[in-house]
Amino acid sequence: MATVIRLTRMGRKKKPFYRIVVTDSRKRRDGGWIESIGYYNPLTNPKTLKIDTERFDYWKSVGAKPSERVTRITK
Repeated sequence: MATVIRLTRMGRKKKPFYRIVVTDSRKRRDGGWIESIGYYNPLTNPKTLKIDTERFDYWKSVGAKPSERVTRITK
């Protein structure tokens, strides 16, 4: 199974926030996920990012690949 760390959209119309989740790469963006490891809210000032770095590092160590957007916001 190819796992990926990516964003899944939550919130209302025009008021999005995102969960950072570990999921199977074949699932849809908002489909089921294995584990939620944080969230990202781009609407607050400054933007809010909370991530469990221990779990993030664990999933990367077992082969999960972060998406391009997750890589950009976690730096």
